[in-house]
Amino acid sequence: MSLAKRAVVLLSGGLDSATVLAMARQQGFECHALSMLYGQRHAAELDAARQVAQALGAVDHKLINIGLDDIGGSALTGEQIAVPETPSEGIPPTYVPARNTVFLSLALGWAEVLEAQDIFIGVNAVDYSGYPDCRPEFIAAFEQLANLATKAGVEGRRIHIHTPLIDLSKGEIIRQGIGLGVDYALTVSCYQADAQGRACGVCDSCRLRLKGFEEAGVADPTRYR
Repeated sequence: MSLAKRAVVLLSGGLDSATVLAMARQQGFECHALSMLYGQRHAAELDAARQVAQALGAVDHKLINIGLDDIGGSALTGEQIAVPETPSEGIPPTYVPARNTVFLSLALGWAEVLEAQDIFIGVNAVDYSGYPDCRPEFIAAFEQLANLATKAGVEGRRIHIHTPLIDLSKGEIIRQGIGLGVDYALTVSCYQADAQGRACGVCDSCRLRLKGFEEAGVADPTRYR
C-alpha cells in the first residue's frame, strides 16, 4: 500500500490511542506517532507506546518532555492527590489541567513541520471519565483555532483533527481494534501501573477497560498486579 498522506497520531500507550493509530494506518496515512513525558505517575505507558508504534507501523515515534507535574493539580502528576479507586461524581482528580490542549498544540506544531494536515487523537465521549477536553465541542473549537493560528491554515492547507473513537463504547473500540490487528497485551491503560506495566484493576481507567473487554466478548490480556 502506498502511503502518501501524513498524519500526526497522539499515542499514549493505552488502549484507545493504539486503536486510533491502527485506524489511521488503515485509512492510508503515513503515521508519525507522538507521545508525551508529562510528569505522569509511571513510565510504563511510554514503554508501551514505543512497542505499539513499532507493532502498528508508525514511520517514526517522537517523545516530548513537557513536565505538567510542575504545575500539578492532578492525581496523575503528583503523589499528593490520590487516584480514586471507586466511582465518583463530577470531573475526577485524575483530570490533568489543559492536557489535551497542550498535547494537540504540540501535535499541531509537528504537523506543520511535516506538512501534514491531519492529526488523530483518541478522545472518547461515551465510556470516559468525564474530562472536559474529551468532548466534541472542545475538538471543534481546537480545529478552528488550528486553522486560525497556523501558516498552513492561513495559506489554505486546512488542518483536520480526527477523533474516530468519539462516539464509540469501549467494547466497540476493542472490537474494531481486534479487527485491525491491535495487540492489546502491549498497551497500558492503568493510572497507577507498576514499573512492569501491571495494572491495579481498580482505578477508573482499569474499570472502563475491564468493562470494554466484557462488552466486546474478548479475553482481557491485561497484566494485573
